[in-house]
Amino acid sequence: MNEDSRPERLDAVGGPLAGVRVLDLTTVIMGPAATQILGDLGADVIKVENPGGDSMRYIGPAHHQDMGPLYLQSNRNKRSVVLDLKSSEGREALLSLVPDADVLVYNVRPQAMKRLGIDYQTLSSINPRLIFCGAVGYGSDGPNSGQAVYDDLMQAASGISGLFQAVDGAPRYAPVNICDRVVGLYLTIALASALYHRSVTGRGQEIEVPMFETMAQFVVADHMGGRAFEPMLGQMGYKRLLSRSRGPYRTKDGYLSLVVYLDKHWHAFCELVGDPGMIERDPRFATQELRTQNAELAGQYLATYLPSRTNAEWIEFCRSIDIPVAGVNSIDDLFDDPHLKAVGMFEQREHPTEGTINFARFPIKFSDSPASIRRLAPNLGEHTEEVLGSVPARNSAAN
Repeated sequence: MNEDSRPERLDAVGGPLAGVRVLDLTTVIMGPAATQILGDLGADVIKVENPGGDSMRYIGPAHHQDMGPLYLQSNRNKRSVVLDLKSSEGREALLSLVPDADVLVYNVRPQAMKRLGIDYQTLSSINPRLIFCGAVGYGSDGPNSGQAVYDDLMQAASGISGLFQAVDGAPRYAPVNICDRVVGLYLTIALASALYHRSVTGRGQEIEVPMFETMAQFVVADHMGGRAFEPMLGQMGYKRLLSRSRGPYRTKDGYLSLVVYLDKHWHAFCELVGDPGMIERDPRFATQELRTQNAELAGQYLATYLPSRTNAEWIEFCRSIDIPVAGVNSIDDLFDDPHLKAVGMFEQREHPTEGTINFARFPIKFSDSPASIRRLAPNLGEHTEEVLGSVPARNSAAN
């Protein structure tokens, strides 16, 4: 469809993706986080939910049962449409939106999309410019294709939990949805790239973003080690990251993260703690590479001296000679962090039904097309009538 023939869009002002329309059939964390980025960047994101709504609506404390904090933090700048895609009426309503869509993104199993008759072949015949993107657990060419996945499973499968085991002796999960968030970023990159490709060629395409392969690439980028070569030149794993004494380090009044990395930093640190000449005296510390190979010893050396001073004293000293340093924030501390306050990282808005909402703004600055927050997370089905207009199938949607 010609861009000029499209109906006026609510997000037509501002943002590098203004004028792009996204049909968002994703749920939980990974897909919604990715499509929220597109919305922050100006896209008109239409969140298509089943009558029960995205399951993340119901997680955490809330004023209303279906407006929990996980949902609120990943679904701003979207409009909510409720459709039962298993019904012929719901399917037809979705198909009515396809001609004017630029992107359709989903994270149910591809087999389910095919059964519903909303696969790429069907939709591209309606709109050849459509970018059709599936966020899947495993790539379609492998034996695990079609298996359900969650962040925990991907942390285990991709080696993240195994890295904890290598350091601490037992596998664990990182206490953040790291796989959902990382793969969501890859998903956003893929869609932005496909939009650029379409602007050059005029053609849409089908994209598959597999979680397992994406996280495997993400993890081994740091830990390929000697396996980068054939034959192998040593074990896999970046020793500094796998060191048990990497920190953060206990100080007189708390914990501190610091990276004494360069030769000049080590000389300055040793001078301060009354051990000048340590690098010359101990060949294991003589160069950056040797300190990396002996990361456990290097961390133990730092840990010996950190308890002698307060966080503030160490931060003042380290910054005076450009040693990278940071205090250890709790998640509550982030709201009071002086830097985040100065840059206005956290904002408050009045939600029509949920009252005052705190959120973290989009962090990246654009000089000419800034990201913005134009809508707070929608109530279930809030925009069904608005989006579908006079399409008869809207009457089958649960509002």
